[in-house]
Amino acid sequence: MPIAGIYGPDDFANRPQGQVTASPRAAPARTGPALPTPSLAWTPEVARATAPLYERVKHVIPPIEWPLMAPTIQAINELKRARGAVILAHNYQSPEIFHCVADIGGDSLQLAVEATKVKAGIIVQCGVHFMAETSKLLNPDKTVLIPDMRAGCSLAASITGADVRLLRERFPGVPVVAYVNTSAEVKAEVDICCTSSNAVQVVESLGARSVIFLPDRYLATYVASKTDMKIIAWKGACEVHERFTGKELRDFREADPSVQIIAHPECPPDVLAEADFTGSTAHMINWVREKRPRRLVMITECSMADNVRAELPDVEMLRPCNLCPHMKRITLANILESLLTLRDEVTIDPALAVRARRSVERMINLKN
Repeated sequence: MPIAGIYGPDDFANRPQGQVTASPRAAPARTGPALPTPSLAWTPEVARATAPLYERVKHVIPPIEWPLMAPTIQAINELKRARGAVILAHNYQSPEIFHCVADIGGDSLQLAVEATKVKAGIIVQCGVHFMAETSKLLNPDKTVLIPDMRAGCSLAASITGADVRLLRERFPGVPVVAYVNTSAEVKAEVDICCTSSNAVQVVESLGARSVIFLPDRYLATYVASKTDMKIIAWKGACEVHERFTGKELRDFREADPSVQIIAHPECPPDVLAEADFTGSTAHMINWVREKRPRRLVMITECSMADNVRAELPDVEMLRPCNLCPHMKRITLANILESLLTLRDEVTIDPALAVRARRSVERMINLKN
């Protein structure tokens, strides 16, 4: 069914002015003292210790670059054990992070679920701020760190809790679904969260004729194409996926008709119309594992293509992908600094967290 309506900040005359969604608040370190910076020299001992890790990424990280990364990787892995910390990394993190220091990797849904199972007292979130907030919501008694507090998200920045309240005023009684790419402030105002993996399932679980779906207009359009429900959308978009065009994909097919193209549902409709498969990052990875295409174009963030190629080097990756500037704020250097100093701890107002946690847990507890 076509989108029933799409709204944005300009559609509300009484919308509060000022700062849009803020990054999570930082708090002082609270778990142990700062530790001295370890030696980051490339030594024979470091070379031997990190050799198995280089085997994981040798197809995407040139040998000449490894001696620059390996000492920091070794220091991070030793330090997280000393701190009793666990590192969560999104699929869009670069290979040296995703394959060499992360304990748990995956898409937003996987990380949300795994965050509920974490036993460590410290979580280092290698992703953007809404992911760190989600980990904190699900682990209120744990220390959640983000290596760079500036790692934001264009989707999360497109809508506020006040916007959700205005939508409810305009559409009384209509349930509200928030993509997990939103702030805790927004999650506190909605009925349930979703990810690109389960968006259709979540929407249909509500048993309503109409649903407000926010903030990604393109994911809302994709969901509307998969259900008979009336979808009311918000005018947000991912700055990475919005830049792709259907013409790019047609040009790839013209150059090589055998190429396979898979795309994320945050892309515009003309892109999805040209793709051989559309799915979340986890679904895209599983598709590649199953199909093993000879040549592949992944229409999503660049580092995910690198991470898949590291695992499946027989698949040739063509590279029209776009980098997420927010994800790339997370580096080996600031992960190490985060573990050394325990700074940039994510905190959420307890009263707001109770309401936001409810919408995330309702998603996680939704039965397949």
